[in-house]
Amino acid sequence: MAKVEQCDSVVADLVNFLNASPTAFHAVDEAKQLLKVAGFEHISERDDWKIECGKKYFFTRNYSTIVAFAVGRKYVSGNGFHIIGAHTDSPCLKLKPVSKVTKGGYLEVGVQTYGGGLWHTWFDRDLTVAGRLIIKSKKDDSVTYLHKLVRIKEPVLRIPTLAIHLDRSPNTDGFKVHTHNHLVPLLATAIKAELEKVAADNGSVNELKKSIATKNLDNKRHHPILLKLLAAEAGCEPDEICDFELQLCDTQPSTVGGALREFIFSGRLDNLCSSFCSLKALIDSTSSQSSLDNEVGIRMLALFDHEEVGSNSAQGAGSPIMFDALSRITKTFSSSDFKLLEKAIQRSFLVSADMAHALHPNYMDKHEENHQPKLHGGLVIKNNANQRYATNAVTSFIFREIAERHNLPVQDFVVRNDMPCGSTIGPILASGVGIRTVDVGAPQLSMHSIREMCATDDVRHSYEHFKAFYEDFSLLDAKVKVDL
Repeated sequence: MAKVEQCDSVVADLVNFLNASPTAFHAVDEAKQLLKVAGFEHISERDDWKIECGKKYFFTRNYSTIVAFAVGRKYVSGNGFHIIGAHTDSPCLKLKPVSKVTKGGYLEVGVQTYGGGLWHTWFDRDLTVAGRLIIKSKKDDSVTYLHKLVRIKEPVLRIPTLAIHLDRSPNTDGFKVHTHNHLVPLLATAIKAELEKVAADNGSVNELKKSIATKNLDNKRHHPILLKLLAAEAGCEPDEICDFELQLCDTQPSTVGGALREFIFSGRLDNLCSSFCSLKALIDSTSSQSSLDNEVGIRMLALFDHEEVGSNSAQGAGSPIMFDALSRITKTFSSSDFKLLEKAIQRSFLVSADMAHALHPNYMDKHEENHQPKLHGGLVIKNNANQRYATNAVTSFIFREIAERHNLPVQDFVVRNDMPCGSTIGPILASGVGIRTVDVGAPQLSMHSIREMCATDDVRHSYEHFKAFYEDFSLLDAKVKVDL
């Protein structure tokens, strides 16, 4: 994928990150590489942790969630954690365990809907598949099973719309998607697939096809042609693929656009934009030799999987992963006082970063009249009296004060009283861990579409605001007097 370079460096880095991250697995892999280059040490939840002040670490869970943290040189056990939390997943179509579908002379791929996507936007797009494979690897008499990321770069799938001549209702009643019957992408025609099989059986194929020919052509779970494509990409034989987690994704690259080059057009801005900006903020706020010299707390980033479906998984924000990390770090520096963790949590602060709804010029009645976030207007502080967001006056003030000190714009959002309100990882972590939380996000349009958009200025605002939070929170929080 061609890299974007001729624009703001943070924006260019985000676009490159988006293009390298078609799935949560790829996003975590990209984050991992960036952290390693920045001097963060990879640790494992399966091992004992040896953590030192002034050093930086990260770990992954399921390779779809990643947690990174930097320990202040003046940190002592019981001091607080300054955390930004976001999520790596986005609404998409995921392949079923048995994806092989044959209808009307076509080979199709069975998919499940993941999250609350705008599914009509997936029609008539050039699609491909990406995700991870579990591959059987045999060396001598030893067998191991490897996890390997894969992405077919070419467009190999498509969900075609029905011709207007056969159904004129979309122009009068709207385009209604039957998610079971209509969201089934085409892979190939049966006759071409049969000719391919005959050619392979007769040996009349080119050297590339010979190298990936398989004994598993009659696989009952997945189309052999799909397995061959995956194997060619992964550099293995099709019958060495034991299982996979794959999803559909758009082949059109993320890009900077608009007449004034003020927008980013991309899939998965919700929530890879927040994920990247917070990742870069943590890296840059801890990059110099002296950046942690006066830090009394721990700067942390947590990018979770499965937010779009409720966070209830071993690697979601509803799991103990956050609490476990805080506990292990606190106890590493003092295992004698079991009350230190409770003290640390009460001294901690979480910024729940998830994209926000920008005012849409063609649907202005969908916004509450005094809360209309604009593109280029800075991060949006989200409020909801019914605790769909975890923001309160104290947490909102702290985040605004950081913006004020750095001359950064900030906006407010409240959903209309006659409309339902979405939610984030904020209330889940606030209630599950007991940590003070503010919910924020950069404004965007087309949320949950296969192709979303946001403003380049808000990428810069997000990064600068998050970086300022990491650098300023300890001193600011010492001046906030509540519950004393």
